[in-house]
Amino acid sequence: MDRQRIDKWLWHARVVRTRSAAAALAASGHVRLNSQRIDAASQIVRAGDVVTVALDRTVRVLKVAGFAERRGSSDQARVTYEDLSPAPRRAAAEGEPPPVATRDPGAGRPTKRERRAIGRFTGDDGQ
Repeated sequence: MDRQRIDKWLWHARVVRTRSAAAALAASGHVRLNSQRIDAASQIVRAGDVVTVALDRTVRVLKVAGFAERRGSSDQARVTYEDLSPAPRRAAAEGEPPPVATRDPGAGRPTKRERRAIGRFTGDDGQ
């Protein structure tokens, strides 16, 4: 096997739960193959191709390493690709002040002044 449809490959690699979801994802334009947006689930992928998938506010960049005849376990699925996705950003670096809207653990409930400041920050000033 030296090639496979993109919807089958996404399903076998366990990027999505069902093959119909993989087909819908490919047809909606959320999948790129070698930096080219695809619009058909029948697009063929080959070993060495780079597949970029936009899923749930994240972007996964996968290099096709192989193919599977059947959908197997997650361990078998990881053999079919090499993950090239960028590392997730850290919440805060050391020595960096915490974000404005966080409270220290154990600080108790916010005071009236703090609740109003939180409301202004989130855009929910009670109006």
